[in-house]
Amino acid sequence: MKLEERIEALVRLGVLLDSNPESLDRAVQQAFVENRWFVPRNSYASVEAIRQEFLQEDALRKWVRHYDLENIRPRAVGLIVAGNIPLVGFHDLLAVFLSGHIAKVKLSDKDTALMKWMVDVLAQINPKTKTYIRLVEKLEDFDAVIATGSDNTARYFETYFGQYPHIIRHNRNSVAILTGQESREELYALGQDIFSYFGLGCRNVSKIYVPQSYDFQPLLEELHKYKEIILNDKYKNNFDYAFTLYIMNKEFYMNNGCIILHEAASLSSRISTLHYGYYGDLTQLYQELAQKENEIQCVVATSAPDNLPLVPFGKTQTPGLMDYADGVDVMQFLERL
Repeated sequence: MKLEERIEALVRLGVLLDSNPESLDRAVQQAFVENRWFVPRNSYASVEAIRQEFLQEDALRKWVRHYDLENIRPRAVGLIVAGNIPLVGFHDLLAVFLSGHIAKVKLSDKDTALMKWMVDVLAQINPKTKTYIRLVEKLEDFDAVIATGSDNTARYFETYFGQYPHIIRHNRNSVAILTGQESREELYALGQDIFSYFGLGCRNVSKIYVPQSYDFQPLLEELHKYKEIILNDKYKNNFDYAFTLYIMNKEFYMNNGCIILHEAASLSSRISTLHYGYYGDLTQLYQELAQKENEIQCVVATSAPDNLPLVPFGKTQTPGLMDYADGVDVMQFLERL
């Protein structure tokens, strides 16, 4: 396939997604059967974000202009995708396909239905895509690897794939910096960054930094507007567990009925818990965060350290094509294979 054909296939996929076909509804329901965290509204939200941010013709053409993809010598690129949120591996798949390489995709057991549906639809749009995208049970006969996992699996990936050109991703978390001057609208939008996909994504805010004597009441009130999340049994089980743990350990916490705020140094927090920490000087905080750049996916704030991606309130889960995970330019990696 020529680059133009690949772009055309992706644009047609975006048009089809806009029509919300019945086959997508079936895939969404199957995804929920396979993984109870994948409630339909979250799957549809992921599909819509992909349609709007990844599959618009202007955006795709602007993206590829940054690279030389016309004379790519096709290589087999193994993809080991995560399954924490619906279709989280689609950007990697998109990059490999658009670059002209062959994607050998090892799906996560937690996210198979939607990814398979996307691949099948692309094959219906243009059967030539079957040459470029192959779903495999076992990853073998590959020239390069892009693997996403936890810190533990990343160590295994480094050992197993270290001899190949590779991108290996570790655990990351996102943070927010609040000044106390945020509007109610901004605090409510921050709830999207915290609660979307039940907080399971690396782009979900898991810790906030606040000034000394910060008034938490407006934040708790705005986050309470997401109270329906507690109706999900898996989320509620995590909430009840964390709530009980803090009571038994006699630790201070704040609770609005759908999320627990707890002061902690760790950037990573339990499901249903939001960590917070105090700062006295923004410049010093920026220096501290800069030293943790390998642990941070993005920062929600009005300003942030230069080496960390700054994201507006409410926008962490709608990354664009150039918003690469871990800040590693996947397309540049593929261009140089």
